Amino acid sequence: MITCTRRIQFCAGHRVYGHEGHCKFVHGHNYVAFITVHAEKLDEVGRVIDFSCIKDKVGRWIEEHWDHGFIYWNADTEIYHMLDRVPGTKRFSLALNPTAENMAFYLLNYTCPDVLKGTNCQATKIVLWETENCYAEATI
Repeated sequence: MITCTRRIQFCAGHRVYGHEGHCKFVHGHNYVAFITVHAEKLDEVGRVIDFSCIKDKVGRWIEEHWDHGFIYWNADTEIYHMLDRVPGTKRFSLALNPTAENMAFYLLNYTCPDVLKGTNCQATKIVLWETENCYAEATI
C-alpha cells in the first residue's frame, strides 16, 4: 500500500470531562494532525492525492470547526452552559469526550470519509499531537 501524509496545525481549547488531573480544567493546545491517506492506485501524475487537496478538504474542515474554537463533549452540560454565557464563542460539540484519542478517531471515522468523498482515496491513519510530548493515533 502506498500512502501520503499531510501535516495540519490548529489551536483549540477543551477540557477532558472526568479527568483526574490538570486536564479536567478548561485549557487549550497547539495541535498538530498528520492525515495519512491511501488509494488503490496512483493517479496519472504518480500520486495518491495532491497534498494540497488534503489541506483543502481536511484542513478546511478543521479550520471551520475546530481551529481557535472550543471542543467539548456534548454530555458535559457544565461546559455547554458556560459557553452559552460567552457570546461569539466558536464551539464544536463532540459525541465523545475530547481526548486526543477520541479527536483522532473522529477525524478518521467521521470527518475524513465525508470530506474526501470523490477523491478516490481514503484516510487510513490520523496521528494527533496534543503537546510536544503526547500524541494519539487512530488507524483503520
